[in-house]
Amino acid sequence: MDGWITLHRKLLDKPIWHESTPEQKVILITLMLMANHKEKQWEWQGRPYKAKPGQFVTSINSIVERCGKGVSAQNVRTALKRFEKYEFLTNQSTKQNRLITIVNWGFYQDMEQPTNKATNRQLTDDQQTANSQLTTNNNVNNATKKQDNKTSSSKRKARVYDPSSNYYILAERLFKQICQNQEIKTPDLNRWADDIRKMIEIDKRTEDQVRGMIDWATANDFWAANILSARKLREKYDVLKGQANREYKATKSNQNSYGKPYKTESVTNWDEVAPPVEADPALEAELDRQMAEFLQEGDS
Repeated sequence: MDGWITLHRKLLDKPIWHESTPEQKVILITLMLMANHKEKQWEWQGRPYKAKPGQFVTSINSIVERCGKGVSAQNVRTALKRFEKYEFLTNQSTKQNRLITIVNWGFYQDMEQPTNKATNRQLTDDQQTANSQLTTNNNVNNATKKQDNKTSSSKRKARVYDPSSNYYILAERLFKQICQNQEIKTPDLNRWADDIRKMIEIDKRTEDQVRGMIDWATANDFWAANILSARKLREKYDVLKGQANREYKATKSNQNSYGKPYKTESVTNWDEVAPPVEADPALEAELDRQMAEFLQEGDS
């Protein structure tokens, strides 16, 4: 294969890039390289089929092969589902092949000509519903395109988290444990995952600390009724941490070396009531003398 595509730096500013794993980034670029650069027609089972720029017919195995070493079929399936959520592409599959459409192909190629803008609008509206097996097309971009220095500024979209990401998993954990105590409406777990991310990246908590705090707060009689969102968990984290530490220390001091509680009664800590004083040698000698006399009287 020969030819080239444009990979614009604006891609670096998009969530689909900085929220992707290294394998997903390889898959993303590979999909762009595999897409048609211009309209292509062929006949399939006696019916004409037309692929527009940004579309191509392929298979999971073909994508894996094109990506090269280190990318598995499961990586590709996960990436396709994730890219669909970002509305980067649409994915129509049949028994063996699938039609993939890069939704904003012209945007990612920085094509500003009117014809290309029209193509972008038509990509999702004019997709063919393929009910039979489609043939694989590996067309590449051999044409030369004009570049300009125009830049587009668009409002930054809210982050979208993969359900397999640690942030999303912790958000689900919090929701499920809240539901064990009371019924609440299904929240926007994507927003909860973003609050979890802020706790870890901004507040410098570890994943284990956040997981442990979720478990503790939802098991505490008082906080289980008050921590009903990831945002509230983040807001009250320091208060929760202080109370959890106090309870831990109280429990720890009441256990033996085997981790089981002692049978104890309340004993005053006299070191805290009054500080210890240095012994007086003369007073100790007098006490010893009186004790000796007491013992002698007892013997007689």
